[in-house]
This record gives sequence, C-alpha cells and structure tokens, in this order.
Amino acid sequence: MNAPFEELAGLDKLVHEPARLAITTALSACDSADFLFLQRLTGLSKGNLSAHLAKLEAGGLIAISKQFAGKRPQTWISLTETGRRSVDAHWARLDDLRRRARAWRTGR
Repeated sequence: MNAPFEELAGLDKLVHEPARLAITTALSACDSADFLFLQRLTGLSKGNLSAHLAKLEAGGLIAISKQFAGKRPQTWISLTETGRRSVDAHWARLDDLRRRARAWRTGR
C-alpha cells in the first residue's frame, strides 16, 4: 500500500490554507455570513480577512455582495456552488487521507 502522505502536498491550496479553510468551512454551515461575523469567528484582522476573501472570490469559491442596513454598509459572503463542492470534496479527501494514514500505520 502506498503511503498517503505524498498526497497531502497535492491538496487544493486555495481551500487548504488554514484561514481560508476556516472561512469556507464556516460558510458551508450557512447560506451566507456578514463580514464582521466571519471576522469574529475566524479571529482574522479586517485586512487579512479581506485578502483571503479576495483570493476566494477570484477563485470562484465565494460571492460577495454589499448592501446597506440603514446607513451602515454591510458585506455578505456566501459560497458559490463551486465553492460548496470544493469544500465538501476537500473535507472528504482529508477524511480519506486520514483513514488511509491510520491504516498504513497499522498495516491494515
């Protein structure tokens, strides 16, 4: 049996980067989230969160919409269908790699 560890280097880096994985995983649990909620949830600074959101948007994984609540601007973020499939596939692949790594260790 081949060791599954080499496959870790081939994971989708757009999704796998820890901050982006936190963002996309949080978004996979809801229809959409506002910027401040995501910032509090992930612990990222505004600038860092903005930079990661820009990368995810450029990759087609999220959609960003801006609107106003009274006079206050709000930014809402949601996963695209492509994003939702990518996050689900990423976690499935991680689960599979973990299962195979455990089996490799025990020789099963």
